[in-house]
Amino acid sequence: MTIKLLGTGDELPYDLLLLADPSREIIDSYIRDSRVYVALIGDVRVGVYVLTPLEDKKAEVKNIAIHESWQGRGLGKQLLTDAAIKARDLGFRTLVIGTGNSSVAQLYLYQRSGFEITAIRKDFFIQHYPEPIYENGIQCKHMIMLEKTL
Repeated sequence: MTIKLLGTGDELPYDLLLLADPSREIIDSYIRDSRVYVALIGDVRVGVYVLTPLEDKKAEVKNIAIHESWQGRGLGKQLLTDAAIKARDLGFRTLVIGTGNSSVAQLYLYQRSGFEITAIRKDFFIQHYPEPIYENGIQCKHMIMLEKTL
């Protein structure tokens, strides 16, 4: 797998971005201030992550996704590792990531990758998304924020 930074003229992989965030409007609100990295196997786009600078030498992974047919092969962990390396190389000291309370597999992956829960944004998904989101039979209501020191 190779991971490539998209240039300003490159087409955004909304098919992948929408796997992690169901609102194109919200994606568009953060994508302009971010770096978008695409994971390729051969010429096939299999994954994506978005790295957004924050204050205080922090960067946030705003979106991370692996195409459904490529999930379960450790590619998400590779993207997280790459995001940490890229963020550190860009001078950031902390990497932040958020996920829904119903995203059980993602919470497991992030904590196994060295992230620790630092905050819960109550009712984030209820306030910011027009339609209810369900995963694993659980309504996604709260954003769980995690951080990792680089």
